[in-house]
Amino acid sequence: MERIQLTEDLSFSRFIHGSWRLAKWNYSNTETLSLIEYAFEHGITTFDHADIYGSYTCEALFGDALKMKPSLRDRMEIVTKCGIVLPSKQRPEHKTHHYNTSKSHILTSVENSLRNLQTDYIDLLLIHRPDPFMDPQETAEAFVALKESGKVRHFGISNFKENEWRMLESYLPFPLVTNQLELSAYKLENFEDGTLSLCMEKRIAPMAWSPLAGGSIFLGTDKKADRLRKTLEEVRREIGADGIDEVLYAWLLQHPARIMPIIGTGKKERIDAAVRSLRLTLNHDQWFAILQSSMGHDVP
Repeated sequence: MERIQLTEDLSFSRFIHGSWRLAKWNYSNTETLSLIEYAFEHGITTFDHADIYGSYTCEALFGDALKMKPSLRDRMEIVTKCGIVLPSKQRPEHKTHHYNTSKSHILTSVENSLRNLQTDYIDLLLIHRPDPFMDPQETAEAFVALKESGKVRHFGISNFKENEWRMLESYLPFPLVTNQLELSAYKLENFEDGTLSLCMEKRIAPMAWSPLAGGSIFLGTDKKADRLRKTLEEVRREIGADGIDEVLYAWLLQHPARIMPIIGTGKKERIDAAVRSLRLTLNHDQWFAILQSSMGHDVP
């Protein structure tokens, strides 16, 4: 599988496996390990996490599976996120859903992630959401301390707009290496507001969460979903894809921003479909037909 070079010493597989729903799959450690190995067999070596996934349980589920075959750790890249705080049984001290990007919170979150993932380093740490109460000096101090200790190799952001990105980066002695964004043919905000263009300006490849729009295109009854399904089906027939999910992945992959879609599935056949999309090519007519179906009108 193609790899995307983020820095001189860090590259990701073009597709990334996401663990957001890992707790809902109710897999045994053996079944989770089998899924990880299946991803490896298909060239997917990068795994996306967040401290809050599964109400603070998914990292530990992944770590318990990885413990069964620790040799896999040196062959994979682990991404995790922090900064969102959720009330939960695991965190009864949290009374409200809020953000916390203080130095102490980031350091504590990373220690928890390292323990849960059963690793001594994280390849990439992201701030999960922009924090309106962020003290960027504190956040930067946490990043520097983690890098100097070897606990985190590189840092990035998730869901940040241009002003938020530039503000945080201005306090850092090193660049942020990616922005994890919601990107799909159904959700065009980050295509239209300059966020994706900033990634390209900085020569930074973005990660794409919810690249299939969380099922909205397949199950939605709104006019946009209906338009997209019809157009995607037409393109599917034209390019010989097995399903419109493959077309949706191919639409993102073909964009020059070097988008890395996150596959949030526990089903091996869905991994197969994503990998098949790598062989597909859309011409300009097909790419813009999908874009215009989403917009509901012609380009200007």
